Amino acid sequence: MNDDDLLLERQLCFALSVASRSVVASYRPVLEKLGLTHPQYLVMLALWERSPRTAKDISEALLLEPATVTPLLRRLEDAGFVTRARQQGNERALDVALTPRGRALREQALAVPTTMMARLGISREEAAELHGSMMRLIAAAQASREAEAAV
Repeated sequence: MNDDDLLLERQLCFALSVASRSVVASYRPVLEKLGLTHPQYLVMLALWERSPRTAKDISEALLLEPATVTPLLRRLEDAGFVTRARQQGNERALDVALTPRGRALREQALAVPTTMMARLGISREEAAELHGSMMRLIAAAQASREAEAAV
């Protein structure tokens, strides 16, 4: 350990925070053309993978609290992209499904990854490498939290 370890530019948390804000800001004008915010885009990605899904399943897939996902789902429903309905036989479960408009939006969204790679000046391979690094970091952070919770 040395004094340089506390320099701001050496902090992983700082780099991740700035990178996250910067990348999400770069998505904003691209997603506005689709009528989506970045968090709504993430919900739609989950639903384009599989629809219908429960609200709980979407929350788990996005690693977000249900209280964070609920207003996103409400706004997506208001925009006509999804429907929400209580699951038959389980009033606590909320099924979320794409509408025809939500399914059609996927065709427009197909251009988003390529557009974003161009905006960020990275290749598909670099994007995959960054994604892999971030997923390993997420897994390590989750494992650390789970280990702390078990103590």
